[in-house]
Amino acid sequence: MTVIGSPTPVSIDLDSRYALARKIAKEAGERALQMFRNRATLEIEHKGVQDVVSIADREVEGIVRKYVSEAFPDDAFLGEESAGSASAALSNERVIWVVDPIDGTSCFLNGMYAWCVSIGILVDGEPAIGAVFDPNSGELFHAARGQGAFVDDVRLNASSARTFREGVLGVGFSHRVKPAAFIPFLDRLLGEGGMFIRNGSGALMIAYVAAGRLIGYYEPHINSWDCLAGIVLVREAGGVTNDFFANNGVLRGNPIVAAGASLYPELIALIEGEAVPARVG
Repeated sequence: MTVIGSPTPVSIDLDSRYALARKIAKEAGERALQMFRNRATLEIEHKGVQDVVSIADREVEGIVRKYVSEAFPDDAFLGEESAGSASAALSNERVIWVVDPIDGTSCFLNGMYAWCVSIGILVDGEPAIGAVFDPNSGELFHAARGQGAFVDDVRLNASSARTFREGVLGVGFSHRVKPAAFIPFLDRLLGEGGMFIRNGSGALMIAYVAAGRLIGYYEPHINSWDCLAGIVLVREAGGVTNDFFANNGVLRGNPIVAAGASLYPELIALIEGEAVPARVG
């Protein structure tokens, strides 16, 4: 049995949580797919600019929460739909499940396939487990600290690209950031001969970085439930991410930078030296 321990007498069973995260991601994703196919009947609310939620988000989050509470009643839970009731007390919890039931809700509601279920687990403040399930492709991206990253049973390796001309960079944007703070980055990327894609699901694009399908990913502000699972995936696939969890990133969000190890310094330089210390998985 793999455990993650601290000086405290109680160790954390990583393997059981890893197995459960994979199981939940698939089952919750299959339920979400059923609702996706009948999305015309769903009730929709608008939470803000380009921020919508449907009954599907809440139902899928409820499925995940139920599994977690039954299997690990002492673990904390932070879901996108319940984040408003979260507090800084989470920082005192040893194990926190961080969940986006449907990342890419706008895509989901508009009949596009770029959405997924994202489940990440923090253990003693460190990203330890990630599971991202894409119900439309049937692909399960998953990783646990020290065990490598996989899509289904195939091991993942981040891209070995050294320049932006060697592949496509994923980007994300929300109106929590002023456009004027982001557009110059795109101009510099294109000036380097690079190209970018934004598909509407940060969790899925970060998983693609782990798989080497994208050479990297940058978003000036993202929430933890959209990227925690992906951070584990990228690090376990040999890639690099910034220290997303600085300054209470779990609750407040932060920029996310992820790339293959060779390209990461170049990506940081392109972002013009933001305070994003690198950490190799």
